[in-house]
Amino acid sequence: MFDLPTQTTEATAPLGYIVGGGLKEGFRVRLTIPADSVQEGSFVVCESGRFRYFGLVTDLQLGSTDPRFADEQSDRLPLTIRRALYGKTLYTTLEMYPTLLVDLGPELTSPERAEWQARVDRGEENPGPKPVKTVPAHHAPVRPANEGDVAAIFGEEGGSVFAIGQTIEQGYPVCLDLSRFVKRSSGIFGATGTGKSFLTRMVLAGLMKTNVAAALVFDMHNEYGFDAQDTDRGERVYGLRSLFGRSRVEVAGLGKGAMIGNDRADFDVEIAAGDFTTADILLLGETLNLTETSAVTLSALERSFGDKWFVKFMELDPTAEVTDEAGKRYPAPNSVAYWARSANVNDEAAKGLYRRLKRIYDKEYVVDRPAVDAVGAIVDRLENGRHVILSFGRHEQEADYLLVSNILTRRIRDRWVKKTEEHRGSVGSVAPPRPLVIVVEEAHKLLNPAVAGQTAFGTIARELRKYYVTLLIVDQRPSGIDDEVMSQLGTRVTGWLGDEDDIRAVLSGLSGRDQLRGMLARLQEKEEVLLLGWGVKMPIPIRSRRYDKRFYDEMRGRAVAPAVATPGPKPVYTLDDANDDLF
Repeated sequence: MFDLPTQTTEATAPLGYIVGGGLKEGFRVRLTIPADSVQEGSFVVCESGRFRYFGLVTDLQLGSTDPRFADEQSDRLPLTIRRALYGKTLYTTLEMYPTLLVDLGPELTSPERAEWQARVDRGEENPGPKPVKTVPAHHAPVRPANEGDVAAIFGEEGGSVFAIGQTIEQGYPVCLDLSRFVKRSSGIFGATGTGKSFLTRMVLAGLMKTNVAAALVFDMHNEYGFDAQDTDRGERVYGLRSLFGRSRVEVAGLGKGAMIGNDRADFDVEIAAGDFTTADILLLGETLNLTETSAVTLSALERSFGDKWFVKFMELDPTAEVTDEAGKRYPAPNSVAYWARSANVNDEAAKGLYRRLKRIYDKEYVVDRPAVDAVGAIVDRLENGRHVILSFGRHEQEADYLLVSNILTRRIRDRWVKKTEEHRGSVGSVAPPRPLVIVVEEAHKLLNPAVAGQTAFGTIARELRKYYVTLLIVDQRPSGIDDEVMSQLGTRVTGWLGDEDDIRAVLSGLSGRDQLRGMLARLQEKEEVLLLGWGVKMPIPIRSRRYDKRFYDEMRGRAVAPAVATPGPKPVYTLDDANDDLF
């Protein structure tokens, strides 16, 4: 049930009127205001008859009724003639990409109004927002969206609805429903230096404040937990633990006695050598420089030693030999070569793999018997209302990140699968697990086409929200991520991207991608982002919210002065969620 939009609102001054176009190419609008007062990406509204159309400006073009006046400079003409030329013979048109439509219903005074209203109340008719399947009339006025239009589509902050930014021109708040955001895996993208970390930190702060899900963050570069210094602005940047306190956010460190900069981690994470699978090692194929025979050797190890293959293999001696009475040397029974021959594996291939795996086994965070079960410690905190940031400290090599994040994610997902199955089998007597969002940086290294099918991350991305676990992937190279994984992403928040392949990847699977392509390529670095995908009713470029003192105070519930904005008239209607799967 929803409140029906009224047919009239206080009007915003029109910027032009419809002169042509269609559903495929968009609507063509003749401007009646100066061209430089409208920007690409502006949120505009057209009302024609009983329908209200919402859309974006995707292009602006100069035109003329007589090319002679366009080719010749008009400075030599009298002022009155010049004024007559502009807007008449010389004009500007914009392309409006229609995204949503609302049926306002018959006139309030018409006999059909009551019957139509009754059908709406019974759920037999949906006024929208819904896909645009018709066109407005010629000369229908087009106006900028006002604050009420923006709120009607994107909601107003409160509950699980979080303000992520503002419209670029008027500064009206644009919100994201985080309860919907966490229902499918999502992505934050942008070229290096475009502010992905600040944007990710802001979204995570929203998740933690609204508490719609537990967050597990694999913090490769130690950016999210403790305070840091913004080198560009020379200001202190609050970490999420400082922002919300240890009662809500805990920082885990990799290895015993881990330090994150000058800060001591809240608890330590150690990985049991027995937790390693052969798939975990194959994931590091490029990093460890594994050969073609490595997979064969790993398979033989698994056949010989089962789940404990890694520990057993590392217990072997790579050089041990015995000498017979004739002085001839043979591999000792506890040697790598002896096992290789018994398993029908090449001696040198086995020794080469041993040397490569020894680099992993000798990591200080890899132990035979961890003091505390790392997965149990993390799961306990996530289930009890806290969020966990795993900072890698000085272990910032790619191998550390790939290995630890995949092992922990696989085991934590297994816990959530078990809890979900218990819930479903109990017919409601057992509560479902708390929704979990796993945040992973450098996602193209874990979700590229070669390994996406082998990692726990690829499994989660394809499962949607089947087991209450989703991903938030952060990456500067979305073109390196498997196409199937990208197609499963719900909400996408992307900053400027310069590479055409990256732009194509971010827009893959979305309607209107041709219209959005240029908009994405022309975003202002560190200021503007494009919000699009399943989690929002329509795509829109926004100026992202600042991660600053004002934001800190708002997250902590402190009173702040209202933001300076020019509020527009506010329509008195609320749009329903019946068609919220359009984008």
